[in-house]
Amino acid sequence: MNKLKVVIYGSKGRMGKALLECIAQDEHLELVGTIDSEDSLDLIAAADAVIDFSHAEATERVLDKCLELGKIIVVGTTGHNNELRGRISEAAKTIPVIFSPNYSIGVNALFWLTRKAAEILGSDFDAEVIEVHHRLKKDAPSGTARKLAEVLSDVRGLDYETDTRHGRLGMPGERTRNEIGVHAVRGGDVVGDHTVLLAAPGDRIELTHKASSRETFARGALRAALWARDQKPGLYDMQDVLGLR
Repeated sequence: MNKLKVVIYGSKGRMGKALLECIAQDEHLELVGTIDSEDSLDLIAAADAVIDFSHAEATERVLDKCLELGKIIVVGTTGHNNELRGRISEAAKTIPVIFSPNYSIGVNALFWLTRKAAEILGSDFDAEVIEVHHRLKKDAPSGTARKLAEVLSDVRGLDYETDTRHGRLGMPGERTRNEIGVHAVRGGDVVGDHTVLLAAPGDRIELTHKASSRETFARGALRAALWARDQKPGLYDMQDVLGLR
């Protein structure tokens, strides 16, 4: 099979650099070139897929170009508003779109385990999500923390937008039965730690994933791009790529 030709969008960032290192080691991939948010997008015409690890405000531009040219896009940026998330979903009706808050295989196992634990334990267990990232991270909560809270919300029949509580301050009162707490911690150079806390009187379970290198995210995103080559237009994430549905 021919190599998959890829363009990296956002190559100057930490993830962009990790992607370039991983592509150089993968015999199934060919780097067409790199583009950053201020560059021309003409290079995309020569590629099969674009991997976007730029920033939330820059995704729309490259999404439109992939839609115009019929290219695969792997979206690794987080922090998109609801309008742009809707645009991404709409684009997936025409092209294969991989849109995942985290491309680590370990984190996607955490998503799966969180769903199973929430189903087994039921609503008697309070659910909280805690995430820790480096001091330069711009969005909060992280896309991964949001996804974990969405998984918990889905299992319990709740709504992420109305039933999550982002931190607590002052006198918020007793914890309600339905709320899902989400807490963002920032400091140092932490790549990314995520914990799901499920607690009942006398009983507590903690599910934790800790990333020590961005290589795990880069390899997952490249795996997703290769997988998407054989897919019809649609909106996919790493749960689809890994067969965890």
